[in-house]
Amino acid sequence: MSTPYPIVPPHAAPLDRLGRPLRDLRLSVIDACNFRCPYCMPADRIPDDHGLDAASRLDFDEIETLVRGFVRLGTRKLRLTGGEPLLRKGLPDLVRRLAAIDGIEDLALTTNGSLLAKHAQALREAGLHRLTVSLDALDPALFSQLSGGRGRIDDVLAGLDAARDAGFDRIKLNCVVQRGVNEPQVLPLVQFARDRGHVLRFIEYMDVGTCNGWRREGVVPSAELRDRIAAQWPLRALDPQYRGEVASRYAFVDGGGEIGFVSSVSAPFCGDCHRARISADGTLYTCLFASEGRNLRAAARQGEDAVVAQVAATWTRRADRYSEIRGEAGASRRHVEMYLVGG
Repeated sequence: MSTPYPIVPPHAAPLDRLGRPLRDLRLSVIDACNFRCPYCMPADRIPDDHGLDAASRLDFDEIETLVRGFVRLGTRKLRLTGGEPLLRKGLPDLVRRLAAIDGIEDLALTTNGSLLAKHAQALREAGLHRLTVSLDALDPALFSQLSGGRGRIDDVLAGLDAARDAGFDRIKLNCVVQRGVNEPQVLPLVQFARDRGHVLRFIEYMDVGTCNGWRREGVVPSAELRDRIAAQWPLRALDPQYRGEVASRYAFVDGGGEIGFVSSVSAPFCGDCHRARISADGTLYTCLFASEGRNLRAAARQGEDAVVAQVAATWTRRADRYSEIRGEAGASRRHVEMYLVGG
């Protein structure tokens, strides 16, 4: 019997209106979080019970169907996000299912690290390839403040140790630097990453969502951070590992590893962006700064062919390049919240 959904033939992956393929999927498994970071999920705006309704989330069958559909369209990198993804019950089972999908070359997870000590071994055994841990400060008091009074730096450090013991190497650390907030933590974080063999990424403070009160004055440009770090540890630029790599990478001249900078505000990279994002309820967003999305839950329940058809139709209409036009007339300031799509 014929299907109403055309099947995209192999190697006929869709391109958006700017010629960008779909290679990378960021998939939120839960939009609840145990932190209340002011730049993402401020406590005075987001209630404690947000995201705890399990009925609103995709189930594991729906997630697997979506991922299989994206793989047929050319997606090769999959990152699981939140909220805090380690709050999702049975996560290692989901990782095991996704790791078994032929075509997924890179399966990663981003976490705040506070629950990682408990889950690192199971995630590794399930087939997770890589870990990224958000870490904006090492100072205990400042760390607590930046987590909305919910986090302890000792828990995150224990999680990093457990992840290393489980076999994860070159763990990435993401730090969002805000002017006048955590700038003094920059050099201590670099030293920490060098000592532990982690790969540190500094991310410019972005106007994601609408609830964080973003101001451009709070942005510390990557070039300023790079120069500050290079004055203590000389750096040399590294070539991109692949087209569309978001971080500008540098190696320490003394062989102490590498560091990277994600410069969405001062040096936008929209031209090579090949990422899509799916929220925990199954809504597809074609840009981190999108104001609306398309829900794929019904398609996931119909099967891979329906997913392929809907995603391809959406992607071929994509023309997002918000970071390049930020501040221009017509650039919407209404964005999906970061905690829904994982940053």
